[in-house]
Amino acid sequence: MRQVAIIGIGQTPIDEHWELSLRDLAADAAVRAMHDAGREGAGGVFVGNMMSGTINQQNNLGPLVADWAGARGGDAVKVEAACASGAAALRSALMAIASGELDSALVVGVEKMTDRPMREVTASLATAADADYEVEMGISFVGLNALVMRRYMHEFGWKHADFAPFAINAHANAIHNPFARLHSQITAQEFEKSVMVATPINLLDASPVGDGAAAVYLVPAESLASGARILVAASAASTDTLAVHDRPDGLFLKAAYKSSQEAYRQARVGPQDIDVFELHDAFTIMTALSLEACGFAERGKGIQLGLDGEITPTGSVPITTRGGLKARGHPVGATGVYQVVEVVQQLRGECGPTQIPEARIGMAQNIGGSGATILTHILVRE
Repeated sequence: MRQVAIIGIGQTPIDEHWELSLRDLAADAAVRAMHDAGREGAGGVFVGNMMSGTINQQNNLGPLVADWAGARGGDAVKVEAACASGAAALRSALMAIASGELDSALVVGVEKMTDRPMREVTASLATAADADYEVEMGISFVGLNALVMRRYMHEFGWKHADFAPFAINAHANAIHNPFARLHSQITAQEFEKSVMVATPINLLDASPVGDGAAAVYLVPAESLASGARILVAASAASTDTLAVHDRPDGLFLKAAYKSSQEAYRQARVGPQDIDVFELHDAFTIMTALSLEACGFAERGKGIQLGLDGEITPTGSVPITTRGGLKARGHPVGATGVYQVVEVVQQLRGECGPTQIPEARIGMAQNIGGSGATILTHILVRE
């Protein structure tokens, strides 16, 4: 199998883009990535998206995006894995290039979420849960996460206020990201007084939706001169039960553990070697569970990393350095590609005040559903 390198990145700001369509957003990010790579067109176009069929009444996104971006003619497909669609599209492109089937690939994650009433968006998001045994019972994703968070607090003795550092850090970092949805700092007091959504999750525990697209351009590493390359050192995927209640332990992200362990094995590194970790902080509880499953903290102690300041850009485990889902925003099918773009920015040294000094190894983890599909990628700067 060939090594794969990322030579181009592109992204659009996450916002309510009333004037832009799904295809406009995708093409914008794609063209930026091709321009950054110094390439025109690609051997394949892999589009990560979750809800185009339900929210935008548009399927067959592969050829649509390839056409609109000026990259038509080769393979072009849409990849869907709920909120992990972006990372799943990246993994599909990686395998195509690593196998030798393609010599270039453009990965585009895109979601257009704000044109429809929020009740329709919420219903569409819920299709990533178990339709028979979760959705049919009236539960939403915020409800599921609220149940998990309540149980976590009960089992390990934490208070809701203890989750505040995760949100505060994300907002502080997003201020320096021009592509982020939210550009305002928050305090611990504001976190505690925020409007309740589903007890104990309040508005500042949750990530905002939005419209956005991100893209990366991939080629075989062997086609580039040695040195100054950003290589995909690991790509791993794992799954768990779709329904949370079917898991023996609802407070452990088994798929995050398995995919991160496989990624560490492939890259020949461990948690201690990761300079920056872009995790899937759709809710603050998921931040704690991800840190624990990936080996950065013991069970029940992920919260302590936030309380001790270790998750900031100057801490031992820098996370959400460009705002994360919490403040950069969460256009679901695009999120996994945004994460990889942000890791590339860190490895290139392009993150300004939130730059991790001498960052060389970065990890991105994208979660679909309530942990049913989890993909982990590790990038290394030569």
